[in-house]
Amino acid sequence: MRTLARFVTSAHKYIIFAWIAIFVILTLFAIKLPGLLEGDGFQTDGEHAAVMDIVSDEFDMPAETMFLVFENVPDEKIASTLTNVDKLKVTSEIVSPLDNDTQYKNTASYALLHFDNAEKDMSVVVTDIRKAVGNDKGITLTGASAISKDINTASQRDLMTAEAIGLPIAIIILLFAFGTVVASFVPLIIGIVTVVSSFGVLAILGGKMDLSIFVLNIIPMLGLALSIDFALLFISRYREERKKSDMHEAISTTIRTAGRSVIFSAFCVFIGLGAMMLIHVDIFQNIAIGGMIVVAMAVLASITLLPSVLIALGDRIDKWQLLKEKSAEANGWRKFANAVIKRPVMITIVAFILLGIAIIPVKNMDLTIPAIDSLPKSYDTRQAFELIDKEFGLANQAAVYVIAERADGWVDEKGLQSMKELEKELSNDPLVDKVTTIFTASDIDSAEQWEQAMLAPEIAAGLSPLIETFVKDDKLMIPVTLRANGSSDAAQDWARDWSDKQTEWNLSIGGQPKFNQEIFDEILDKILYVLLVILVSTFFILMIAFKSILIPIKAILMNIVGLAATFGILVYIFQYGHFGLEAGTIALIIPVIVFSLVFGLSMDYEVFLISRMQEEYAKTLDNDHSTVEGLATTSKIITSAALIMIVLTGAFAFTDVMPVKQIGVGIAIAVAIDATIIRLLLVPSLMKLFGKWNWWLPFRKGPYKPGNWH
Repeated sequence: MRTLARFVTSAHKYIIFAWIAIFVILTLFAIKLPGLLEGDGFQTDGEHAAVMDIVSDEFDMPAETMFLVFENVPDEKIASTLTNVDKLKVTSEIVSPLDNDTQYKNTASYALLHFDNAEKDMSVVVTDIRKAVGNDKGITLTGASAISKDINTASQRDLMTAEAIGLPIAIIILLFAFGTVVASFVPLIIGIVTVVSSFGVLAILGGKMDLSIFVLNIIPMLGLALSIDFALLFISRYREERKKSDMHEAISTTIRTAGRSVIFSAFCVFIGLGAMMLIHVDIFQNIAIGGMIVVAMAVLASITLLPSVLIALGDRIDKWQLLKEKSAEANGWRKFANAVIKRPVMITIVAFILLGIAIIPVKNMDLTIPAIDSLPKSYDTRQAFELIDKEFGLANQAAVYVIAERADGWVDEKGLQSMKELEKELSNDPLVDKVTTIFTASDIDSAEQWEQAMLAPEIAAGLSPLIETFVKDDKLMIPVTLRANGSSDAAQDWARDWSDKQTEWNLSIGGQPKFNQEIFDEILDKILYVLLVILVSTFFILMIAFKSILIPIKAILMNIVGLAATFGILVYIFQYGHFGLEAGTIALIIPVIVFSLVFGLSMDYEVFLISRMQEEYAKTLDNDHSTVEGLATTSKIITSAALIMIVLTGAFAFTDVMPVKQIGVGIAIAVAIDATIIRLLLVPSLMKLFGKWNWWLPFRKGPYKPGNWH
């Protein structure tokens, strides 16, 4: 850190110029990022993806299907609309409700728009179809790509809404924290540089990987909060040191102390994000990569650009003072700290009771993969999807594709008998509503009857297309309809059981139930490893940072309890339906993302607080004194940093995309719990109760070993 400090103080002008150049270049790439985002990120390379590729490539089934929904629209208008869509030459097939009575009910109907090329830019296709349809009332395009495009649009609008709410309040908090306009705007500048630069790097990577639309919200949420937090800590320590020494010496000391805390804090956040890479689902990979990029940028900006800007500003950092610094503030926090350590047992018991009450709803948490309910109800796309869902009962059934392989093929006598046997086995499953094979499609009951029918040339000519539809070499495709919603536990269990079933046909399953089952199983299979990586790595980082066994153990346990309380409150708000929200479910990604992000973020405050306690303990070897002084000197910083984090993430509570809303509220609640109940009450209480044992480390050499304790 001393080398870095010397470099920054001697080359601050070059560092600023280098950052300006980097910022300008990356901004040019960042502008392109929204256009590179597509899909919700719930993709994984598994059996479902492999089966759907086979179904599309070898059996000529649509790569994607969208719905054009009509409500109270006359037949003539339906026909002309579909003609306009057909003229675009983007669909492989259009199935009109005018040709299929099952797609017509009461005043509602829908057309199926099939697409055979998964490589098309479906965002452009959606735009073209909507232009062809026009703005006529009662005609709406919906389906996966249309929903993704609308979520992307809503996400961009949400980001502007959250920034419009969060940034002005953050500036006010910074003004109260620093008292001067210049000092207050510096962290904001560092935050903007961090986020825009991170967007630029992501845009460069976007050409080589699929990026989820949710990174557009989560990366700014994390980047702004983290970089402003780091800047707040750094500037506060710098102003403290500036009173005791000249500017260059104050910068050097700040880099060695606050800079060290920033790096250790970033390591904790980095590990929490990196651990998500173990889960092979695109959205976790996206957030992990994007998050690690923004953390790296935040650290680099905080320990190079920020001190360089402070040197360039000099005494102008205190220009345009609005509030005078109150010397009594630290004394007020000191009195608070003394009051806490006088009643450590009572405060600890009360804190754990409050957290325990908040944890209770966790037992009822209902996790689902975000779907159409990610969009607000005001969107026509959602209204149209829910209309056909209601009228045609699509929610009560699920389509799956079974791919069966037989080495000797399926069109000989034994192959036909095997096909009939598999059809019968599938039909006998209580959850199966419908099975489609060459037998059900032709109303032929047995393999023998099929062979006899094929002997007649005229009949054979009519049956041959069925063979081409369902059989390709050694592969047989069987569409199956289940009597269950595709996201239900029953449908997922069915997909898992049939995939694992030992048969002579080497069965593979695709479709929504299999897709959901793979996502859930991937998370459940890897979550233990994610937790172990986060917990073990955090333990060793904090042990090295604080040269203590007990402090990292306490920090980890308190974080777990605080996060459990957060999830309980989320269930109370979103699942039970309080504070004006409709009762719903919790997005499957929320526990993993909030845990991984907040576990690292909350360590910021642990590092900030304990670092100062450690400095004091190294001087005095007095645990009570170091606890009080550490809390007195950092509480204002922790409180201000937490308020900024709460404001910047909590602002997403006023946005429309439900998973993003839940993530923002979840982080805000977790930080609020961490910065109040845990850092201001539990940490000092437990520091008091454990006394000198807080600083115990086996085989330590130096002033903290047992023989030297006072």
